[in-house]
Amino acid sequence: MASEAEISDRDAQEMIRRISAVGILGNVLLSGYKLAAGIIGHSGAMVSDAIHSLSDVFATLIAVVGVKMSQKKADKEHPYGHERMECLASMMLGNILGGTGVIIGYSALRIIVTGEYRTMQIPGRVALTAALLSIVLKEAMFWYTRHYAKKLKSDAFMADAWHHRSDALSSVGSLIGIGGARMGFFVLEPVASVGIAFCIMKVAYDILRDAVSKVLDTACPEETEREVRRLILETDGVCGLDKIRTRMFGNRIYIDAEIAVEGTLSLYDAHEIAENVHNLVEQRFPEIKHIMIHVNPV
Repeated sequence: MASEAEISDRDAQEMIRRISAVGILGNVLLSGYKLAAGIIGHSGAMVSDAIHSLSDVFATLIAVVGVKMSQKKADKEHPYGHERMECLASMMLGNILGGTGVIIGYSALRIIVTGEYRTMQIPGRVALTAALLSIVLKEAMFWYTRHYAKKLKSDAFMADAWHHRSDALSSVGSLIGIGGARMGFFVLEPVASVGIAFCIMKVAYDILRDAVSKVLDTACPEETEREVRRLILETDGVCGLDKIRTRMFGNRIYIDAEIAVEGTLSLYDAHEIAENVHNLVEQRFPEIKHIMIHVNPV
């Protein structure tokens, strides 16, 4: 299916500003509130949750820088553009997310192994309230960021959205742990943190795998290739499609195609058919940055 028309540069910049403001301001306020709630409420899980929220601030900053750099026009040193900067930003986000998961998991396992949970104080109600508020706000931030990431076709902002979701999951773990500790099951707090750490690392793995695949010139989705094939074969003058190769370049697509036309046509007529194919494909599929057409005689 053909994708939606591209948004204007002005609209894109406005969307980036909105995502940045919501991500940075929301996480700064939320991490400060959770840190205070964790300290006052004697909850180690909530303090770890606050650190996770603070990491989201850096994640959003990296995503913004990556998206802005990827939108730079092609130049002499980078004739194919800068779209892969988004892949690099996604890799950095994946590493931050993975590192956060490792730290949370290690800290929780240490508490379980050493038996420190037996000496923990009963978490206060303020920590429980902070966990509930964090779940609601971070889930809302996930859907908000995801909405604009899809409009911008931005892998970096999509990774940032999943970072918000991982924070919401972390807060679910905090809620379970704090609730269990308040009922006397102190070990539930670090156990829940271990489970959430694994969830966070799974999201980090998915983000890194997607970013690496796009750096390695992975073929575009099969559905997109089928639609391109159909459009080329339906173009007037095209007798066949001998070969087509696609590769992802960041969030954009490059295509090399060999079409077959009548061998008796003049060079001018054959070129005109190739030009029509080129223009139709790039107009119908905005995510395709360029298609190179080679003409073979039937």
